[in-house]
Amino acid sequence: MKILVINGPNLNMLGVREPEIYGSLTLEQIKDELEVYAKDLDSSIELEFFQSNSEGGIVDKIQSAYNVFDGIIINPAAYTHTSVAIADAIASVNIKTVEVHLSNIYSREQFRHSSFIAPKCLGQVAGFSNNGYKMALYGLYCSLK
Repeated sequence: MKILVINGPNLNMLGVREPEIYGSLTLEQIKDELEVYAKDLDSSIELEFFQSNSEGGIVDKIQSAYNVFDGIIINPAAYTHTSVAIADAIASVNIKTVEVHLSNIYSREQFRHSSFIAPKCLGQVAGFSNNGYKMALYGLYCSLK
């Protein structure tokens, strides 16, 4: 089972950027934790990680996943609330996708309460910090078995 993990803008700054909201772990530490969790869940799970601050880069990566990956975990970050292009890319590849957010977007500013991505996804996990990635992986795994 091949899962693509996509992280959007500014997530490369985790550990530095507003730790009171996003926690103190770096993106690399979250990646390491998720790899351990994946192997514990099922040794056949293969993860590939991608981070971009560019909307077009994210769209290109989603499109390149077609017929290659079984599932996608995406933290679109700020593009959650603005990107029809990313939502359309997810819809176009027909790959089960779970949206993840480190913080609870529904307890923050009003503009963060809307997601263009969620309606194109199997589910959404928000507010559980780095554990949200594990929850997303477990949900994908169960839906793909």
